[in-house]
Amino acid sequence: MTARPDPALAGPSPRLEVLDPSAPHAFVTPTKCINDGPDVARFLVSKAYRDIGLFLMQLNRAMCPRKSTGPDGKDKFTTYQIGSDLETKPAASVRRLQDMLAKINSFIDQAPPDQGPRRFGNVSYRKWFALLEEHLPAILREVLPEPLHHRGTSDTSGQTPATTELSAYLLGGFGSAQRLDYGTGHELSFFAFLGGLWKLGYFQDGEQNGTIERNIVLGVVEPYLRVVRRLILTYTLEPAGSHGVWGLDDHSFLPYIFGSAQLTRAITEDEPMPLEGSLLRATKPSFIVKPEYVEEERKRNMYFSAVGFINDVKKGPFWEHSPILFDVSGIKDGWGKINKGMVKMYNAEVLSKFPVVQHFPFGSLFSWEADPDAPPPQQSIHMVNQPPTQGSMMPPPPVMGGAGMAAPWAQGGGTSMPPPPPGGRAAWGPAHPVSRPQAPSASGRTDQRGVPSSNNAPWMRSSDRPSG
Repeated sequence: MTARPDPALAGPSPRLEVLDPSAPHAFVTPTKCINDGPDVARFLVSKAYRDIGLFLMQLNRAMCPRKSTGPDGKDKFTTYQIGSDLETKPAASVRRLQDMLAKINSFIDQAPPDQGPRRFGNVSYRKWFALLEEHLPAILREVLPEPLHHRGTSDTSGQTPATTELSAYLLGGFGSAQRLDYGTGHELSFFAFLGGLWKLGYFQDGEQNGTIERNIVLGVVEPYLRVVRRLILTYTLEPAGSHGVWGLDDHSFLPYIFGSAQLTRAITEDEPMPLEGSLLRATKPSFIVKPEYVEEERKRNMYFSAVGFINDVKKGPFWEHSPILFDVSGIKDGWGKINKGMVKMYNAEVLSKFPVVQHFPFGSLFSWEADPDAPPPQQSIHMVNQPPTQGSMMPPPPVMGGAGMAAPWAQGGGTSMPPPPPGGRAAWGPAHPVSRPQAPSASGRTDQRGVPSSNNAPWMRSSDRPSG
């Protein structure tokens, strides 16, 4: 397989390659390869894992604010927000995907929720899913340009078209009709659908300077999340592969990565992704516990949009139903630190967890083949705790020293994380856990998040110092 590299984004950031359309390519029907816990270690050195990570970091860096020098010699800052022209006036390729999502969303009106008693999920979701399956071939015909729609087909019988691979990821991106659930594994499937389109050259009509990546995030990923949130609310879909209260979010992860990137310290086109600092006058992370700020910021920022949805569906103190997000809100090193941590956490809690990735199918676009440049897998506490092969009595392999699997695309080195500690803290969060008292403190003093103050959290007394 011959690959043609894309024009690289300026700066030290690799991009996912686009397949050479003139070179022959054998598409295959994606199949399940992760059947038990040890298979996850094999996945972490696969070409699929490499390509997912490259595409994630490519889009992540594109969402970081940019800094340039204006005609007057002063710094000029450019941010990328929900509702901007990047979403409302995107490239034609993105517009077609928006139309696709609008059609998928309309199927909900054709499958109203069942009014009968139920314990988990609404059975009418299966009717909605059947509509999606039925119309999927026509949907892809409308989305894909003619050459792409017939890519991989010829007069030779037995060839698999590219649409077979794309269909598997698109259909897998909207939950499970069998289990009536939705989670980060389904979100990953839709992300792979977009990555597959990228590799096929679908997005070549956009501006190849970071603009098309922003079109994808704001013009496709955010609208996709709106459709998913409506599905969850309409059919009361169960969280899939959730950690419960100790998870970041019951259903999604990507908006926290891209949303934190929107608020990081601004960079020039030649700078790498910042690992700390915030955009000048950025909304503070601590404001996620203030509903009035969330309601305003969710219109512009993906992180706050995700938190706003949590507020829509959960009641009670934020620190009680979302302790990990609450803990992250106390970080004082800026949105860059949060973004770095979210990438590491995605690698550890999504890509490295058997319950999440077990249903991900592998084809030619996201291949199960070993990445020849991947470092040898190391056993971390994560890998030791994976479910074993059914019936296997083999003892777990020894835990190796170091940080575990190091994703070559991940920021900050090793990405392995231990299980959440009893306090529910994010492992990369503040050095001291936040006290979560059941009643206000005797002094009656509260911190800026409206939580009773605690002498055990000195980091809460420092100030955010955004930098531009």
